[in-house]
Amino acid sequence: MLKILQVSDIHLAMPGEVLFGSDPLTRLEACIADINRNHADADLVVFSGDLANDGLPEAYAALKERLATLLPPHRLMLGNHDDRATFLAAFPEIATEAGFVQASVDVKGTRLLLLDTLETGLVEGRLGGGRLEWLDEKLGEAEGRPALIFTHHPPVDIYMPALDNCRLMDSKPLLGLLQKHGNVRHIFAGHVHRPVFGSWHGIPFSALRGTNHQSAPVFAGKHRVNLEPPAYAIILVSDASVVVHFHDFLYADPAA
Repeated sequence: MLKILQVSDIHLAMPGEVLFGSDPLTRLEACIADINRNHADADLVVFSGDLANDGLPEAYAALKERLATLLPPHRLMLGNHDDRATFLAAFPEIATEAGFVQASVDVKGTRLLLLDTLETGLVEGRLGGGRLEWLDEKLGEAEGRPALIFTHHPPVDIYMPALDNCRLMDSKPLLGLLQKHGNVRHIFAGHVHRPVFGSWHGIPFSALRGTNHQSAPVFAGKHRVNLEPPAYAIILVSDASVVVHFHDFLYADPAA
């Protein structure tokens, strides 16, 4: 059994700064404490983007300090709120692939592909600049072994227009690659701050809530933030199944 945790959209600001009525750093600390208490046996924790709210060096410094207390191994991904250069300055030990913060990780016979969909200056996601070619190569190297894809921006509409307008825009060529190789068992996304499950041309996908604030379930009109509980995903992978649990973790904000 392969056990992966997905944490997304932590949106760290300046330490002590409140965002949408909550302290993102306190929320992260509560998330890490909950993982250490209940899932220290996880094979990997994937942080799927929007690590910082404004890409500030102080946010990445605070993140690095808190991650030193996380017991399971972890991997970091970028989202549209992040700044690639500032992130790499804070985490010089993280290797880049073709200039992007993307990685191919093999764990217990499964290939995990962590995509960098950040396109500087845009809210929507892109996979240009050689990123699709990199993915093609890494899926091919798996030689039929099962693969899981983690992406900040989902490639599929979830029928909330304010969010669909800023999803991954390279969905058509991405789908072509996935259908070509035929070994992707699930796509895990962030970005939308919503618990969503479905399938995309027969490929299962899921997205999850962030650790600070959420998107209200608005299916027309402008995007709104709401105060649903923060959560992370517990992903259990066997030869027969991929099972995703959402866990609403407990927290205590300083103002509470």
